[in-house]
Parts: sequence; C-alpha cells; structure tokens
Amino acid sequence: MKNRSYNQFCALAYALDTIGERWTLLIIRELLAGPRRFKDLVDGLPDISTNLLSERLKSLEQQGLLCRRVLPPPAGSTVYELTALGQALQNAVLELGKWGSQFLPTSLENVALPSLGAITLAIKAFFHPEQARGIHETYELHLGNEVLQVQIKEDELHVQQGESLTADAVFHTDMASLPGVVHRAGQTG
Repeated sequence: MKNRSYNQFCALAYALDTIGERWTLLIIRELLAGPRRFKDLVDGLPDISTNLLSERLKSLEQQGLLCRRVLPPPAGSTVYELTALGQALQNAVLELGKWGSQFLPTSLENVALPSLGAITLAIKAFFHPEQARGIHETYELHLGNEVLQVQIKEDELHVQQGESLTADAVFHTDMASLPGVVHRAGQTG
C-alpha cells in the first residue's frame, strides 16, 4: 500500500494518516464487537474485496492497532482483535456513529443489513448511563447466528459476543428486523 500523508503538523492530520483510508474505521467498528475471524469481517463488511481487507488488516497490524491470534482448540481459528491502541478509538468511533445517525436512511431498502459491529456500536452509542442507575442485568441478544451479551451494572455497559450463562432476558430477532424494533422502542421511550 502506498504510504500517503497529509504531512501537516496537526494531530488530526496524523490520526487520519493512520485511520483515514476507506474501510479502516468500519474494520475497527467490527473489531470493537470483539475478536473476529477474516470470514466474519468479510460478512460484516459487504462489498469490501478480500484483497483490500487483507491490505487494511496488515496495515492496521503494522501500526499496532490490531493483532492476530489463534484461538485454543477445538476452534483453532485465527482471529483479529484490537490492541489497547486500537481500543482507544472507541469513544471517537461512538461519537462519529452518533453524529452519523442523523443521516441514516428511513428504510433498509437498497442498503446492507447492519452487522454485529454496527449493532454493537449503536447499543454503546445510545446507552444512557443516568437511566441505568441501580440496574444489574444481563441480556442475551440473538441476531440470526450471532449472539451478543449486553451487561448493565449500575451506569456501566459491557457488550461482548457470545452467550451468557445467566441472562436475565433473552431476545431473538434477525438483523433485518432489529432496526425497526429499536426505532419503535425509541419512539416510546
């Protein structure tokens, strides 16, 4: 990949030199949901070519934003996950997501279904800690073949992939239905 730079003494310019390439922030969004296999990333990023994804992953790894590791048996799959440096982008990505929500289309017609990363981002971005005081609950959200565990402890939110051993409530839906459910819930809440 060609090393392009804004070559400006500006923190934002240097940040964009690192994460400003097309697809990069969406790769980071997917990894904010937790470690992902290459196939999971391809599925969560419709229309990205596998060559471009490989290029972006290699670049992000070289920059120290993500690392690869092999899961223990029986899985044995290689996964990509954010390093502490990559995790530090979470607040910026959440704020960009909040800002961008005003531009979302009113229907899913002609757009790709939301990915696990997009759902995770939305849950984190629109969590209201002041409304969660006194709540200690874990929810399991089944989205087709994917499972998210959403845990609220007081005013803190933790979202991760995988099933909970002690969920207080379990919800089953699919990626296509979830935006409508969330939209209706927002109108009544």
